Amino acid sequence: MPANGLKILVKEAILRCGHDGKVENVPSQEWVRIGGSPVLVEPDPQGRDISMCPNVGLNIKPCNKTLPVLRGYSEFVRIGGKPVCLDTVEGYTDGTPPGAVKYTVRRPGQTFTGAAS
Repeated sequence: MPANGLKILVKEAILRCGHDGKVENVPSQEWVRIGGSPVLVEPDPQGRDISMCPNVGLNIKPCNKTLPVLRGYSEFVRIGGKPVCLDTVEGYTDGTPPGAVKYTVRRPGQTFTGAAS
């Protein structure tokens, strides 16, 4: 495991919006797995559905989709030419206020394998 302790994300990873809505992980590759679960690669966290966002009200839009990843891809480890996702993945959601609500990793979904950022 690398010194900085970054973990690689797999399908079972838990990503949440800033209001605690749940991001649905859909891996774009299936051939590389950790503990039987597909590894997430670029752009897997982007454009995913968010369910159960409680940010609802008059003129308030709940988080429904993830926007592009701002950071959290490995610069060194790739699968099929695409960088793997690390437990530092974060980006904005489409919820209100625009450009203020981020999605982040709560748990990487596995504890066996790490990578350098």
